[in-house]
Amino acid sequence: MLGGRLQFESCGRLMYLIAERIPNKMSEKVIKTDAEWQSRLSPEQYQVTRRAGTERAFTGKYWKTKDPGTYACVCCGQPLFDSGTKFDSGTGWPSFTQPVEGKAVIEHTDQSYGMTRTEVRCANCDAHLGHVFDDGPAPTGRRYCMNSASLDLKEKK
Repeated sequence: MLGGRLQFESCGRLMYLIAERIPNKMSEKVIKTDAEWQSRLSPEQYQVTRRAGTERAFTGKYWKTKDPGTYACVCCGQPLFDSGTKFDSGTGWPSFTQPVEGKAVIEHTDQSYGMTRTEVRCANCDAHLGHVFDDGPAPTGRRYCMNSASLDLKEKK
């Protein structure tokens, strides 16, 4: 089982093998301890992705970026959004009309801070990315409002 703890008994001793998976569509979810995430991410990336934080509007690395490429999860590298679906929502966060594919992200109800919203997480590693709203432009009418700290732009060459 990749991404988890495999247990083997050998010569009366219990040995553990920790397998870190390489992201691909057929693999299991990426699972790491808090200590592992903290060692791999900047403090802001950790706060946003692992603690469901939010960066301040108009401060993130990608809120006004127009470079072509694919926005991937900063935690696991899973492709999430294509730059062709990015638009200026006026909110101060990178906004997209849709993910690269339906299974790239997962959505669930977030009732924090006394309001009901739809949270968006990476389907591969469960990183908090941002929220999605039903006030976006055509063709989807959706606005995936993401934190720059959760994204890594893989520029097209």
